[in-house]
Amino acid sequence: MKLGAVIITMGNRPDELRALLDSVAGQDGDRIEVVVVGNGAPVPDVPPGVRTVELPENLGIPGGRNVGIEAFGPSGADVDALLFLDDDGHLPNTDTAELCRQAFEADPKLGIVTFRIADPDTGVTQRRHVPRLRAADPMRSSRVTTFLGGANAVRSQVIAEAGPLPGEFFYAHEETDLAWRALDAGWMIEYRADMVLNHPTTAPSRHAVYHRMVARNRVWLARRNLPAPLVPVYVGVWLLLTLVRRPSLPALKAWFGGFREGWTTPCGPRRPMRWRTVWRLTRLGRPPVI
Repeated sequence: MKLGAVIITMGNRPDELRALLDSVAGQDGDRIEVVVVGNGAPVPDVPPGVRTVELPENLGIPGGRNVGIEAFGPSGADVDALLFLDDDGHLPNTDTAELCRQAFEADPKLGIVTFRIADPDTGVTQRRHVPRLRAADPMRSSRVTTFLGGANAVRSQVIAEAGPLPGEFFYAHEETDLAWRALDAGWMIEYRADMVLNHPTTAPSRHAVYHRMVARNRVWLARRNLPAPLVPVYVGVWLLLTLVRRPSLPALKAWFGGFREGWTTPCGPRRPMRWRTVWRLTRLGRPPVI
């Protein structure tokens, strides 16, 4: 099974990028072809054999990754599956690629594998990095309904059938958008605790656009993918959860600005999932109302 890897960078972490590329090159089995996308920035020096694409402007995380996908042919067709890895991450084990190959080969309906993210110093996996509601035990692998954007592997066939990442999202929830479309197309997603990406512990709110994008894209996610009766339920639940968490006044102001933007701006094509998929999500432990 032929693997490729897509890594996007802003060019500001050359040492971390080089360490990641070395860890990809050190994987057991056949060589993984790598494409590094400079997202509105020059790509730092990379080892021989690593392809690069430099974009004149920052297209956001999903937009940059979509460019990387197409570097492997239409919908990534030149390879069987693509790894998407954060440029400040690192694969500490050499068997991760082989585990991916084995997982995909063993289950023809497995479309996406999401890795466990662990802090390189403490080994701790943040609760938000376990993509399920019952996240207390990060060492338990399971079927899930979404995946982690910078630590995963996706079959190229999933992208061909379900479409690319939603470039208009720019940042936040683009993984869930693709996950829902993949599940609606009949694919499965698996969280694998034994496939590890080391990544420094960070808070998502470090991004200046975090609160606005999270709110806007929640609304877009619902408008694009959910049956009409579930749209207000999903959005209403997340509104209540945000208020319960009592963010700061500036954060709340940015959140409500994004919330309003989500209702008043185009969200891309609407393809509501089938009710059968709603039931699948519910059986997997995360009904699409939260």
